[in-house]
Amino acid sequence: MKNADIRALSEAELTEKIGSENENLRKLRFAHQVSAIENPMKIKETRRLIARLKTELRSKEIKK
Repeated sequence: MKNADIRALSEAELTEKIGSENENLRKLRFAHQVSAIENPMKIKETRRLIARLKTELRSKEIKK
């Protein structure tokens, strides 16, 4: 997801996306613990996506 796409989301959409990505990250970590996943870089990418979403959410909260 690109930064322009993230900026276009509303606050409600951002919180929903953060929740779904956190769930996805939890599943990836669990799958990686059980047996090595095909692409372990997905964990890093998901973590960074969550950070970008949280950053944009916080910036929108400050602008209010």
